Amino acid sequence: MSTEIINSFGLELWQVYLIITIVGCAQGIINTIAGAGTALMYSTLSLFGMPVNLINGTVRPGILFQTGASSIKFYRNNKLKLRKGLILGIPMVVGSIAGAEMAVSINEDVFEIIVGVVLLLMLFLMFYDPKKWIEGQSEQRQAKTGFWQILLFLGIGFYGGFIHIGVGIFLLSALVLNAGFDLVQANALKVFLVLTYAPVVMVIFFLNGQVDLWVALFATIGNTAGGIIGTALAIKKGAKFVRGFLVLVILIFSLHLFGLWDFLFQLF
Repeated sequence: MSTEIINSFGLELWQVYLIITIVGCAQGIINTIAGAGTALMYSTLSLFGMPVNLINGTVRPGILFQTGASSIKFYRNNKLKLRKGLILGIPMVVGSIAGAEMAVSINEDVFEIIVGVVLLLMLFLMFYDPKKWIEGQSEQRQAKTGFWQILLFLGIGFYGGFIHIGVGIFLLSALVLNAGFDLVQANALKVFLVLTYAPVVMVIFFLNGQVDLWVALFATIGNTAGGIIGTALAIKKGAKFVRGFLVLVILIFSLHLFGLWDFLFQLF
């Protein structure tokens, strides 16, 4: 992080780490219930002067522990379909390795616009047939994992390894609309699938010197707490709550990707 920028805010180092921990907790809650919570941490660390490539690696340890804690809690509450998760985890891991290796080889501005368009399209699909998001589709859930489903999760794994922001939303979309799970079961599978590739991707970024260990430590503390809280909320509140939360997150994240937040901020 940039000491000059931190000092310009008049903050002590412990205050910076406290903010990172709190943001990490919020990130963990949002990531577990919906997705795109990592955008909060990206924005915070950017504000403190950390380069984007370093942020991309620094958030990875927190994601690992957050998804680990959430997966355990989902499993203990009989919400995690472990066998399906292990099957889909294979293409996720393969795709994530390729994504992490190519993390700096694409025009980020263009990529963000593409992601924004896809998210808004998914939001339309949620309102077009919301019953699918709440109840799932048992026929598809009982079907065997096919070639196109493997290819789909390979692509999502690539994106997760590349930048991770919003990967939870893509996973929820695939698990509900393609694999047929309801939102609570899809949430459980989502965090488990991220867990399958998180350690591999973390090692890649670490070996390339793109992890700030101290920042990662405090972010991880917050992520883990947020993951546990988010899991409890998802289990207790059910699919309708998760869907409403997901709609809100998609709208906010899409505004962020299109740069509309900055525009609105300048107006007010």
